[in-house]
Amino acid sequence: MANQNENQQQKKQKEDFSLKVTTPNINAGRVISGDRLPTAFDLVEKMQFLFARVVKAKRLCACEPANPYVKVNLGSFTGTTRCLEKTTTPEWNHVFAFSRDRIQVPVLEIVVWNKKCGDPDELLGSVAFTISDVPMRVPPDSPLAPQWYKLEDQKGVKIEVELMLSVWMGTQADEAFPEAWHSDAAETSGENIAHTRSKVYISPRLWYLRVNVIQAQDLLLKVKSGNSSDIFIQGVVGNLALRSRFRKSNANPMWNEDLLFVVEEPFDDCLLVTIEQGSYMKHERVGSCVVPLKNVQQRTDATPPASVWYNLHMQKENKGEEKLKFSSKLNMRISLDGGYHVLDEATHYTSDLRPSSRSLCKPSIGVLELGILNAVGLSPMKKDNRTDAFCVAKYGPKWVRTRTVVDSLSPKWNEQYTWEVYDPCTVITIAVFDNGNLSVAKSGGGKKPEEAVDKRIGKVRIRLSTLESDKIYTHSYPLINLQTQGAKKMGEIQLAVRFSCPSMLNVLQTYAQPLLPRMHYTSPLSRFQLDSLRNQAAVITTLRFRRAEPPLSKEVVEYMVDMGANVWSMRRGKAQFYRIAGLLSVVVFAAKQFHEIHSWKSSMTTVVSYLMFLLIIFLPKMILPSAFSFLLMVGIWRYRTRPRYPSHMDMSLSQADTATVEELEEEFDPFPSKVSGENLKKRYDRLRAVAGRVVEVMADLATQGERVQSLLSWRDPRATVLFVIFCFVAVIVTYFVPFRILMFIWLTYVLRPPRFRSFDIPAVPQNFLRRMPAKSDAML
Repeated sequence: MANQNENQQQKKQKEDFSLKVTTPNINAGRVISGDRLPTAFDLVEKMQFLFARVVKAKRLCACEPANPYVKVNLGSFTGTTRCLEKTTTPEWNHVFAFSRDRIQVPVLEIVVWNKKCGDPDELLGSVAFTISDVPMRVPPDSPLAPQWYKLEDQKGVKIEVELMLSVWMGTQADEAFPEAWHSDAAETSGENIAHTRSKVYISPRLWYLRVNVIQAQDLLLKVKSGNSSDIFIQGVVGNLALRSRFRKSNANPMWNEDLLFVVEEPFDDCLLVTIEQGSYMKHERVGSCVVPLKNVQQRTDATPPASVWYNLHMQKENKGEEKLKFSSKLNMRISLDGGYHVLDEATHYTSDLRPSSRSLCKPSIGVLELGILNAVGLSPMKKDNRTDAFCVAKYGPKWVRTRTVVDSLSPKWNEQYTWEVYDPCTVITIAVFDNGNLSVAKSGGGKKPEEAVDKRIGKVRIRLSTLESDKIYTHSYPLINLQTQGAKKMGEIQLAVRFSCPSMLNVLQTYAQPLLPRMHYTSPLSRFQLDSLRNQAAVITTLRFRRAEPPLSKEVVEYMVDMGANVWSMRRGKAQFYRIAGLLSVVVFAAKQFHEIHSWKSSMTTVVSYLMFLLIIFLPKMILPSAFSFLLMVGIWRYRTRPRYPSHMDMSLSQADTATVEELEEEFDPFPSKVSGENLKKRYDRLRAVAGRVVEVMADLATQGERVQSLLSWRDPRATVLFVIFCFVAVIVTYFVPFRILMFIWLTYVLRPPRFRSFDIPAVPQNFLRRMPAKSDAML
């Protein structure tokens, strides 16, 4: 086992997880000005494609309707349209795109077939084009007009059947490119083609729905014993139900409690509020009311909405019979809070900070352009040693998905996308996945459900504030995938990024503005509420994208928004600890330096430091100018060694290179855990050990604070008398002796040479404070 871990560590050290500068063949150098968004594909390498648009056909069969379909053949690549049943005037309007790098034959052949049930398909005619004669089209030229072509039979004789089509050479900037069938996905057909296309998704505009339940009046409750008589409020929106705290059985109970939901525009759902009697597991409905969300008041500030009394729909004692009774009412404040930003990502690397209400949104300050060029060295993700890779990028409400390059470990996408930027202190996330739908379709749907998911390959985050304006960053980022066996480099992805801003003043102004909308500070939400609302937002986004074509799977959405970031992990705990230790290293360094000065390790350093301290004491007006001058010089000095590249996933910072298999298995274990037996006991014992150290540190901090409080609490009367006498003497001394003289005396005493010290023992104040009583004596 030890040898295995050593081999894994050596393998990780050999892998290159660094960021690499690349020089792709891109036509860059353009600068954005004004409010117009860019349209040119200047951050990606141009890829030549042969496009063929098959529109429609006529005069197929004079006697009876046919079942026509079209095959577009180019060497070993064949694209097929859908088959239209029983028609003489079929219309397909289908576009095919063949990569010019893969063209190995001089002729493009387009063949029309008639599908026969039980018999071989009938050839209706064909037409051929010489590749060298195909015209070139470059946007913004208008699309090439399709034309009617007479087909030929097997003997090369012209026949009456005609086919409307157009053939041209173009690039990925062509407007027909996103909807086209690609030769990169030549093995797919039928419905699977939709899963290989590039698409842009817009996530729903989300709002917080606040239901403030105040009180109920004249409830008709059933007489029950024990806890079964308690009542609570239950609110339901869609598939989500939230419950309030229990209240004792009472005809006029009070709650004054908030239930917070996440809802999406255009607010087609209804809010169902019920009063339940019993326990959470077994309860009966006492009354209910339904509130359409379209009728709910929308607010953009912290002004509380007016409370409204709602009539409760009461239930009769006979099951299945209901009637309206207006004697029982429920008082609530219901509002759609548009002054918040609905967080669907972790706040540390969110991509959007705008409020939900459009009236509060400010204009954009710049443009972000992303060129997704290619990936190299991808690991095989399927059992047949193949990878069907596609890329997803998210910034704000706009998600983009590149086309899927089938069966390639070095896919080339060369697709460019643009986002409007409203705040520079945001993060764009780019991830690579393996398309799991193609493997299921290829096996005829016989695959197991767990093999149908889109498997993650790796992820990259880029913070916009670390990018210089109008500069193009072209780098190859490592794709690191954390698995139960350890962190593994799955390949590299090459990206080109540019952040352009017409007005630098608008960008600089954002640094003085609050990070989140105003309502996050005037009516703050608790950490528990934010976590719950974030999970709700992720579920709504997942359900919306599932209905898209092609759909974005749940695995993709959860990986992009990092849903498991708030779950306990030993690896994350270590990483956060070392981050804090890194921050405190400055304090530790300063303490070590002072200790060396205090111990006269270098006489010259101690004397110079002593003179500097005296200068500060007797010239206090130089303290702030000296401090800011020091910071100024440090900033100027570090400018030449400033980071010139975007940040990327750091193995050492994440503690991924030192994580053990047991720790990673614990991290990937779902919540609640599915592990039982001895493994669960080991994890629990390890967590108890870590929590014990945390409790010990908390106890030490609490003890030190309580000792300070005990100085004047008279818990130890002798110590308090001594401290009061000390304060009396200090009042007289500090009144007559200037503060600078006191500091001079204290500093001279602290930095006295070692020959004037008998031995090093704790100082008197420290000894006195350690003898103070604390509440730890009363702890069980």
